[in-house]
Amino acid sequence: MTELAEPQQVRAGRKKRLTEWSARELARAIASRQLTSREVVQEHILMLERNKNLGAIARGRFAEALADAERADDFLASAHRDTPIPPLCGVPFTVKEFIAVRGLPNSAGFPHRRNVIPEEDAPAIARLRAAGGIVLGVTNSAGPVFWMETYNPLYGRVNNPYDLSRTAGGSSGGDGAAVACGGSPVSIGSDLGGSLRIPAFFNGVFAHLPSVGLVPTTGHFPMANGDARRTLFLGPVARRAEDLHLVLKIIGGPHASDPVSALMPLGDPENVSLAGLRVVLATGATLTKPRADLETARFLAGRMLEAQGAQVTEVSLPSLRWTIAQALAALSSSLDFASIVAEIVGASNTANPSALRSLATAPVALLRLAEAAPARRLRTRAARRLVDGAQKAADHLTDLLGDGALLFPPFPRLAPRHFTTYGQPWLASNTIVFNILGLPVTQVPTGLNSSGLPLGLQVAAAPGNDHVALRIALALETGLGGWSPPARRVEY
Repeated sequence: MTELAEPQQVRAGRKKRLTEWSARELARAIASRQLTSREVVQEHILMLERNKNLGAIARGRFAEALADAERADDFLASAHRDTPIPPLCGVPFTVKEFIAVRGLPNSAGFPHRRNVIPEEDAPAIARLRAAGGIVLGVTNSAGPVFWMETYNPLYGRVNNPYDLSRTAGGSSGGDGAAVACGGSPVSIGSDLGGSLRIPAFFNGVFAHLPSVGLVPTTGHFPMANGDARRTLFLGPVARRAEDLHLVLKIIGGPHASDPVSALMPLGDPENVSLAGLRVVLATGATLTKPRADLETARFLAGRMLEAQGAQVTEVSLPSLRWTIAQALAALSSSLDFASIVAEIVGASNTANPSALRSLATAPVALLRLAEAAPARRLRTRAARRLVDGAQKAADHLTDLLGDGALLFPPFPRLAPRHFTTYGQPWLASNTIVFNILGLPVTQVPTGLNSSGLPLGLQVAAAPGNDHVALRIALALETGLGGWSPPARRVEY
C-alpha cells in the first residue's frame, strides 16, 4: 500500500495512542472535530500493516476505508450545528470473514468459495455502516475446520499477539487478534459454541454473546438451520467494555430475513446498581478443572464486586458439567449437515478437488457429519431427554440468577500452543453451555499472568439481561485494568 504519513497525535507523543481509544471516545472526538476520521482510520491501518505476522486480516479494504474517512470528514466539515451526527461517524471496525460484507470475500475458509463476493452487507453490518462506521476489512477465521484454532487453506494461521507460538482461538481468531494488537477498536464476529468468547479470552479483549434473537444472523455462512439457529449469535469484540453496549444498540433489533430475531429492549448498563446485586461464583461446574491462576482471577473479581456492594455467593452447579452432551444432542438434531456437505463438495455432482483436500484435513468436521447422520438416529428417547434436560438446566440457572449474574471460567487453561486443542471437544464445554442455554454472556479480560498471557472470565446473565453482564464488565475493567496492549506489539 502507499506509505502513509504519521498522524499528528503520534508525533506529538500523546500518552494514549488512538489505537488504544474506545470506539465511543473516537466517535466523540471525530464528531467534535478534535480528530479527523482520516487520521483515526490511517493509524489503525498502520497498526494492522505493522502486525501482518499475526495473520488477522483475510482481506483489507484500506484504500477504500481512507476514502470513506475523507467523506466522513467532508460531511462533518459542512454539517450545521444541529445536524444529527451518526453515533459511529468515521470510526473504523473489522468483520469476521464468515459474515457478508459487500465487495469482500465470504468464503468461511472453503477453497471452492474463494470467489464468493456478497453484493450486499449482512443486516448487522449494514446497520453499522448506516451508523457511520467504516469497514477496514474482513478477518481471518477458522474454516473449514470450525475449531479453537484459526487456520484455513485460504488465509493461513492467526497468531496470538501476546505469544506468536500460541493460538488466537477460533473461529473468530482474526477478530480477537485484530482488536488486541490495536488494529481495530471493534470487530463483529460470530459464536456457535465459543467462537467469540474463546478468541476474546486468548487475546485479552472483551466480547459479548447476546440474548437469543437480539442481533439478526442473516448473512452468516455457514448458517445453522431450524432450532440450531437459536444457538448461533453475532456479537461484538472490543478492546474497551463501553463499546459492547454501544455496538449492540446499533446492530440489535429484528430483521425480516431472520425468523429468530425479535424486538426486545436492551437495558442500559449505567442503570444497574452493584449494591445488592446477586453474583454467583459457580463451583464444581466444569468438565475440566481450570488452571489455578484463572480461578484466582475469578475469585478476585468476585471480591472486587463484593467490595462494591454486590452479594457474592459460591454455588455448586455440577449439573452444568453435562450440558455439553445436552448441547451436542440438541445441535446435532437440527443442524442441516446435508447442506454443509453440499457446500464442501461444491454443490455439484463432481466433488470440488480443493474442497475435498481441505476436508481431508478436517477430522473434527467429519466426525460432526458422521454423528449427525442419519437424522432418524437423533430422534431417540435418550436424545429427547438430553434436550429436555438442557431446557430444565436453563430454567434452573435463570431462576438462580434472577437479575444477577454468574462468574464462570471461559476455558480450562490459558491460550494453548498452536494445534494442541484438536480432538479435545470438551475444552469448549465452558462456552458452548451458554449457547444451548440461551444466556447472554460477556467475556471479560482480568489482566495478564506472570508470563504475560491474558486471564479472563465469563459473566453470564438471565435472558434479556445483557445490560447486567455488561455492567459487571465495566466494573471489572475499572478494577482490574481490562485490555492490556501486547508488549510485543510493534510501536511507532
